[in-house]
Amino acid sequence: MVARIDPAWWTSGTWEGRPIREFLQRRDVAVIFRFLHARGVSYGAIAALVDVSANRAAEIAKGARQVTAYEVLERVALGLNIPRAAMGLGGEQDVLAVGEVQSVRRRVPTSAQRSPQMMSERPSTDMGGLARLRAELDEALSSSTVSPRHLELVEESTSEHMRVYPSAAPTVMLSRLAGECAEVQVLSRRRQPATVQARLSGAAALLATMCADALMRLGNASEARLWYRTAIHAADDSADPRLQVLARAQAAMLPYYFGDPHQTVAMADQALAITASASPSGALAAAGRARALARLGAADQARAGIEQAHRMFDEAGDDDSDAAFRFPAKRLLFYLSGARTWLGDTKEAYRIQDEALSLYGPRPRVPIDPALIALDRALCLVRDLRFAEAAVAACAAVAGLPELQRTEIVLSKAAQVVSAIPQPAQGREVIELAEYVRACRERSRTLAAGTAVLEP
Repeated sequence: MVARIDPAWWTSGTWEGRPIREFLQRRDVAVIFRFLHARGVSYGAIAALVDVSANRAAEIAKGARQVTAYEVLERVALGLNIPRAAMGLGGEQDVLAVGEVQSVRRRVPTSAQRSPQMMSERPSTDMGGLARLRAELDEALSSSTVSPRHLELVEESTSEHMRVYPSAAPTVMLSRLAGECAEVQVLSRRRQPATVQARLSGAAALLATMCADALMRLGNASEARLWYRTAIHAADDSADPRLQVLARAQAAMLPYYFGDPHQTVAMADQALAITASASPSGALAAAGRARALARLGAADQARAGIEQAHRMFDEAGDDDSDAAFRFPAKRLLFYLSGARTWLGDTKEAYRIQDEALSLYGPRPRVPIDPALIALDRALCLVRDLRFAEAAVAACAAVAGLPELQRTEIVLSKAAQVVSAIPQPAQGREVIELAEYVRACRERSRTLAAGTAVLEP
C-alpha cells in the first residue's frame, strides 16, 4: 500500500510546538522524517518515496546522517509532496530538469550507457548521438543563471557596503547585509560556471566577513564565530589567495576581544602561512599577532612581531582609505597602539596614539577606531598611576561615539580600564565610569532587542 502524505501537513503542521515550515526552510530532513513517522508513515515507506535505503532513512531520522546534497533534497521534496519553494529549491521550472535527464538518457545510444569495454567493441556505432550529448554537455557547462551585468551589480553592491560599513552602526549594517547575502545564496544554489561561482564566492566571503565583524562589535561572539567560518569557507571556494588571507586575518581578531588571545596568534599564523607575498591583509595578520602576543606577556615575541608588521606594511602598503578591510597607516598604528600599551611601553604608546589620531582627523569617518585608541591611552594612564585621568579619558572615549556605536567591543574595553585600577584607588571618576558603562550596556540591550537580525 502506497503511503499517503497530505500536502496540507507542510503548511499547517507543527513539530514540538513549532511550525513544520521552519524546519523545511532549514532543510532539516531528520525532523521531516520524524514528523512523517509520527503520522504513521513508516521509515521504509519514506525510504521508498525518496529513493534511499530503509537503513539510511532511519539513520537520517536519528541524526546520524545529514542530507546536504541538492539532488537528494530534491528527491525528498518531490517524493514527500513538499513544495519546492518551502525548502528553497527554486521554482517549479526546475522540476523539468528531472524530465530532461530522462529525455537525454533516451537520446543517448544504448552503447553509451554500457561499460567502456562494450563501447570499444562497436566504436563506429551511434557516434552522432554521442556528438549531440557532447554538445549538450558543453552548453550545460557554459550556461549560467547569472548574467554578466547581474554579477557586476552584486560586486558593485558589495563594494558599496564595504565603503559605508566602517562609519555605519553594526545593527544597521546587519540589516542591509542580510538582503545581499540572501541574493548571493540564491544565485550560488544553482550550478554556475567555475568563473562565475568563484566571483559569487568572493562576494560571499566579503559579505560574510562584514556580518561577522558587525556581530563581533556587538559582542555576539558565538554568531560572529560562525560567520567568520562561513567567510573562510567562501574565500577558499573563491580560490583567491588574497581573500583567503583576508578572511583568516579578520577572523583572528574575534578571540582577541572575546576569547583567548592564544587563538588569535594561531589564526594569524594560519593567515601568514598562506601569504605568498606581502599584502595589506598579511600586514594586518602580523600586527594582530603582535598585539595578542603583547597581551599574553610574550614581550620579546611581541616586539619581533611589531617589526614583522612594519616590514610587511612597508612592502605591501595601502592607500589612506576608510573602506572596510583596507589597512592604511592609521590602522597599522591602531594595532601598534594596543601592542605598546600591553607591553607597558607607555611613552612609545602615547607617541603612536597621537600620530594615529592625527591621521584619523577631528571628524573621523571610522569612529570606533579612534575610540579604541583613546581607551588604549586610558590603559596607559592607569599604568602610569594616573587613575582619575584614565577614568575621565575612557568616559570621554565612549561618550564621543554615536549611541548605536557604543557597542560591547567598546564597552568591554572601557570596563577593562575600571578593573585595571586597584579597588582602593577607585575614586569618584572611576565609579562614574563604571556606572556609565553599565548604563550604556543596558541601553545597548534595549536597542538590540528590537533588531530581528540578532534574534536566535
